[in-house]
Amino acid sequence: MAMPQVHPSGSLARSAAESAQRPLVEVHDLQKHFVIRRGLRVRAVEKVTFSIARGEIFALVGESGSGKTTVGRTVIGLYRPTGGTVRFDGADVHALSGSALYAFKRRAQIIFQDPYASLNPRMTVGEIIGEALDTHRLTRTRKERQERIAQLLSVVGLSAEHAGRYPHEFSGGQRQRIGIARALAVDPEFVVADEPISALDVSIQAQVVNLLARLQRQRRLTYLFIAHDLSMVRHISDRVGVMYLGRLVETGPTAEVYRQPLHPYTQGLLSAVPIPDPRRERGRQRIPMEGEIPSPIDPPSGCPFRTRCPHARPICAEVEPSLTEVAPAHRVACHLY
Repeated sequence: MAMPQVHPSGSLARSAAESAQRPLVEVHDLQKHFVIRRGLRVRAVEKVTFSIARGEIFALVGESGSGKTTVGRTVIGLYRPTGGTVRFDGADVHALSGSALYAFKRRAQIIFQDPYASLNPRMTVGEIIGEALDTHRLTRTRKERQERIAQLLSVVGLSAEHAGRYPHEFSGGQRQRIGIARALAVDPEFVVADEPISALDVSIQAQVVNLLARLQRQRRLTYLFIAHDLSMVRHISDRVGVMYLGRLVETGPTAEVYRQPLHPYTQGLLSAVPIPDPRRERGRQRIPMEGEIPSPIDPPSGCPFRTRCPHARPICAEVEPSLTEVAPAHRVACHLY
């Protein structure tokens, strides 16, 4: 098989057929460590591997500190990896430069977790959204720019008159809609949604999730959806990856993982999600997880979950389990399997 030609910019010369068959995002053995001081580092992400097909919503879930956000920011290019690779449409994200990097920044965008911190308080909403349009030269006249901003605000459920206001004049849900409009301004193909609803009131979380789902269908977007709310992930994602202490411990089709969770950590997380039916809620068995997530500075040997696992065996302290397929497209990293 002939190898694809790599241009000096880092992009790949490829046919439309090759591009369509390949996953849009490919993450292989991704590592990200943060050095605190000499000889001491936080192992935030350890050898994470997954791919995202075009038009798919892949969700990463787990407790705070599991490494989800670090994965998302490394995938989008905000962090450089310590090891491993991230490929977007066949090209190594962290090797891009020049025009190829410029094109990637238009094709891939991020929606940040905190709508209060991610918007410049000194800029109007119109200036915030228009900045992306100006950077990528997507409008030619002032009138065209204003119309484009108004259209983007309408798409996310806001009005054109909001363009002249400042972020502090909006609620949390409205600010997140502004963040979504900013991400959509450059017509991206891929969006990292980094816990986009965790800072919002419960009453409006579903509205934002429904908005993201509608935009994904209408624009054929590909999402990496990061969350710790498993009930929301169930309704929006096609596949799910469960992270613990910087590692993927289970991946699979969302319906399958929720129907038959395999890893003890996944089972514990799902058992804590409330069920709307009171009779079913009273009758089900909860799976308690003892203790707290260990420090990523000094993770346990072997399986990272063994210190909290009710099924831990001697081998769990000695050998770290690999992510193994135990059912079609359903993988788990556990010695029980």
